[in-house]
Amino acid sequence: MKTYIKNYFKVYEGLSTPAWMLALVMLVNRSGAMVVPFLGVYMVKHLGFTLENAGVLLSCFGIGSVVGSSLGGWLTDKFGHFKVQMFSLTGIVPLFLLLPKLTTMPTLAAGILALSMVSDILRPANSVSLAYYSKPENVVRSFTLNRMALNLGFSIGPALGGFLAAISYDLLFYGNAFAATLAAIIFFVYFRNREGNTKEKTSTEEMAIAYKSPYKDMPFLVFTFLSILFAICFFQLLSTLPLYYREVYHLSEKNIGVILAYSGVVVFSLEMLIVHIAERRTTAANAIIVGVVCCGLAFASLLITHGIWLLYVSMFILCVSEMLAMPFMATVTLQRSNAKNRGAYMGLNSLSLSAGLIFAPYLGTKIAANYGFNVLWTGTGLLMLLTGVGFYFLMKRMRLKRDS
Repeated sequence: MKTYIKNYFKVYEGLSTPAWMLALVMLVNRSGAMVVPFLGVYMVKHLGFTLENAGVLLSCFGIGSVVGSSLGGWLTDKFGHFKVQMFSLTGIVPLFLLLPKLTTMPTLAAGILALSMVSDILRPANSVSLAYYSKPENVVRSFTLNRMALNLGFSIGPALGGFLAAISYDLLFYGNAFAATLAAIIFFVYFRNREGNTKEKTSTEEMAIAYKSPYKDMPFLVFTFLSILFAICFFQLLSTLPLYYREVYHLSEKNIGVILAYSGVVVFSLEMLIVHIAERRTTAANAIIVGVVCCGLAFASLLITHGIWLLYVSMFILCVSEMLAMPFMATVTLQRSNAKNRGAYMGLNSLSLSAGLIFAPYLGTKIAANYGFNVLWTGTGLLMLLTGVGFYFLMKRMRLKRDS
C-alpha cells in the first residue's frame, strides 16, 4: 500500500498549475452532472414515456453533442479556447433551469438538444486548452488528470443525484445549474489573463505549415469511425445500463447512483497510475485495443449469472476499458494534428464520442425493448471484439505512415 501511494503521487509531478485548475473546473462542473445518468429513468418513471420513446429523446442528447463538438472545434480555432469554454459554462445554466419545465416529447427533445449542444462546445476547447497549458512531455498526463477529475465528479454527481431524485427530480436540474455557475466563476477568475507554455500566436515555422482538414485524413477518419463504435457500446453506461438496473434488478435511484459513483471512484483511484504504467510499458495502439476489448467483456459478463456483485465486477471492467482507451484516443488525435488544425482534430475526436451518445440510447433501448437485454449485451461484446481487431490493423498502418 505504501508503494502504491508513493507511485500514485509520483505520477502527478511536473504538471502545471493551469492543468490542475482546468481539472478543478471540470471536477466542479461534472460534480453537478446528475441529470444525464438519470434522464432515461426520469422519462420512463416520472414522465411516463415508453422505453423506446426515452431512447429517442436520449438520442437527441447525442445529436446535440455531435453538433456541439463539431461547432466547438471550429469556434476554438476561430475565437480561442478561453472564450469558447466561458460561453459553454455560462450558456448551460439557463438551459438546466428550463429543462424541468419541458414535459412533452417535442419540447423536451428541443431542450435536450440545445443543452447537449452548448455543453459539448466545451470539450474540444478544453482539450486545446490542456495542450496549450501543458509541457509537451506532460500532455498525456494532463489529459489523464482532467479525465480523472471528470470521473471523480461523476462519482459525486450520480451519488448526490440519486438522493436528490428520491426527493424531487427538479433538484437534479437545479443542482446542475449551480455547479455550472460555480465552475464558470472559477474558470473566469483564474484564466482570464493567463498565458500558456506556448505562444498563442503562431511562429514563422507554424505559419509555414499548410492547414490540413481532419476530414481529408483518411486513416484518422477510420480511426474516428472505430471510436464511434466503441462509444456506442461504452455509453450504454449512461442510457440502457441504468434502465437495466431498474428493470431487471429493480434497484432504486439511490442504489443506481451508488453503482455509478463506484465507477467514478475506481477511475479516480487508478487512472493516473494505469496510464502512467501504460505509457512506459506499451504503445497507445495496444492500450486502445485492450480497452476496447474490455468494454465488450464488461457487458458480456452480465450474461454469466445474476447477482448484485456481478454489477460491480462488470462496472470495474468497464472502468478499465475507459482508463485505457479514452486517454490514448485523445493522444493519437493530438499527434495527428498541428498548431493550425488542433481544434478541428480535437473537435472530431469529441464528435466520435458524441456520435456514440446518439446511437447508444436509440439502438440500446430498441434492442432491449424488442429482444431483451441479454441480446444487447451479447451484441455489444461481439461488436467490441471486431472493433478491437479493426484498431489493431489500422494502428499498424498509421504507425507505418508516421514512421515512413
